[in-house]
Amino acid sequence: MDHKTLVASLPPETRAHLTARSDSAGLRHLTVYAALLGLCSLGIVMQVPIWLLLMLPQGILLVFLFTLCHECTHQTPFRSTWLNEAAGHASGALIALPFTWFRYFHLAHHKWTNDPARDPELAGGPRPGNRRALMVYLTGWHYWTGMACVLFDNARGRMTALYLPERQYPAMRREARALLALYALVLASLAVSPLALWLWLLPLAIGQPFLRLYLLAEHGLCPAAADMLENSRTTFTTRLVRFLAWNMPYHAEHHAFPSVPFHRLPAFHRWTRAHLKSTSEGYTGFTAHYLDSLPD
Repeated sequence: MDHKTLVASLPPETRAHLTARSDSAGLRHLTVYAALLGLCSLGIVMQVPIWLLLMLPQGILLVFLFTLCHECTHQTPFRSTWLNEAAGHASGALIALPFTWFRYFHLAHHKWTNDPARDPELAGGPRPGNRRALMVYLTGWHYWTGMACVLFDNARGRMTALYLPERQYPAMRREARALLALYALVLASLAVSPLALWLWLLPLAIGQPFLRLYLLAEHGLCPAAADMLENSRTTFTTRLVRFLAWNMPYHAEHHAFPSVPFHRLPAFHRWTRAHLKSTSEGYTGFTAHYLDSLPD
């Protein structure tokens, strides 16, 4: 059974239950997430005895804001549109991801998932094909340089990708200019205080390998098929990882039915698990499998 047949087979009441969005569910999750990030930040600011070690969880929490930003492109973490927009822009700003631009980039990814010619996630080339390329990928180098190019191009009005609607060009230009101004202020602040370095910039670099390995599992080694239950991977993992990633380890489920909010994905998994074609038992298992697939 492919994803279209599966979704079409859902009873109407089940479909309504699965797609019900909730401000309270989203705010509960965000509150706990923000509290953890706040505690790490406080420990770093106060330089508690283990404050240098706190930059690892700080970095992981910061980079995994990508999954919240991603969910907000679908307008699913919260019921209220303004909450989705606010959370999307705020989380995107913290990881140098312009939210308005990313919305259309990501929708194109959903439309052409794993298609080497049309999926924008593959526009810069295939996923790492050898161990050296994998090491570079894990640093986040391609992400940071790619986002810098996007921000400067958008700020100058050079939006050329076909998936970007022309009516959004002014908004993307304003967004890029605002983010570049923000980042310039942050860099300038380092002349006065290193706080931004310890709280934000260095943790972002430390956390990148964890996010990159997580993202590689979403579609890496999956075929360029039309069926979302085949071209996207569900990774069976711990509750902690599912919390960090807003349940996006249920990634085949998300691609099969993007209207299902994060807090309903475990329920939707009960409908999909017998039909999943690409799965992994944990991220360690996937990474080992990916390494085995690379040439020596």
